[in-house]
Amino acid sequence: THAEVSLTEIGTTLGGRYRLIELLGQGGMATIYRARDAQLERDVAVKLLRPEYGRDPDFFARFRQEAQSAASLNHPGVVAVYDYGTDPAGPFIVMELVDGEDLASIVRRSGALPPRQAARLTSQIARSIAAAHASGFVHRDIKPSNVLVTSEGRAKVTDFGIARALAEAALTLPGTTLGSVHYFSPEQARGETATTASDIYSLGIVLYELLTGRRPWEGDSAAAIATARLTGPVPSPSATRAGIPPVLEAITRKAMATNPDDRFPSADALAGALDRFVADYAAAPAAPGTEVSPRA
Repeated sequence: THAEVSLTEIGTTLGGRYRLIELLGQGGMATIYRARDAQLERDVAVKLLRPEYGRDPDFFARFRQEAQSAASLNHPGVVAVYDYGTDPAGPFIVMELVDGEDLASIVRRSGALPPRQAARLTSQIARSIAAAHASGFVHRDIKPSNVLVTSEGRAKVTDFGIARALAEAALTLPGTTLGSVHYFSPEQARGETATTASDIYSLGIVLYELLTGRRPWEGDSAAAIATARLTGPVPSPSATRAGIPPVLEAITRKAMATNPDDRFPSADALAGALDRFVADYAAAPAAPGTEVSPRA
């Protein structure tokens, strides 16, 4: 089983350089470790893909190309890519080790976040995505598990580039895309190419989930979730949870417009709308009983 494989790999050195120290997380396609870089004597994060990916030469060529281009993305809100390689254990990518927790775990633990905190985190993610868009990247797989929140409360986006290589490989490897289907844009659900507008849509779903503690659509199959998204109205966060400020409701629904032309014209525009909300919210006198902690 997966678990046994993971345990035997602790202590293994990948690519002759990265010694696996601790299991940090596990998904359907990859396992993440804390590792020690023997050359630079520092701890890094290593994402090790399933070994079957390494047996597909086309995949590895795509993976290498995506990893190389992701390494050129230099932004404080993007997890830095340092290196990549292949090993009998599978292809791997070496990244900055972030002291923090992914957003999916935070929402699982604490449910909905206070509106200002949800807006501030989403704005930070939007700024990081905007920087990537400006460099010609579309993420394609924005979801809470791909956002790390540092111990100082800063959001950092991970997996730029890899998502594209994985999405293409998922067409040949069964059962690999289900985790992301909740956050796919309608155009991705139809099998069309993801655009910058698709990332904005996925981020709208993340904002919805931060505000309500729930995803807008649940279903027992990828097809059921995709169909609900393509045929139903744009979900309303305040129908799920009371007390969401109307401005945030409007921002969320605009980001999640079914037609890409009706969404924010850019990730920067989305961030700007959220920043204005945060500033106005801070300036407004709080209603009794709604004070939020300074961190929020």
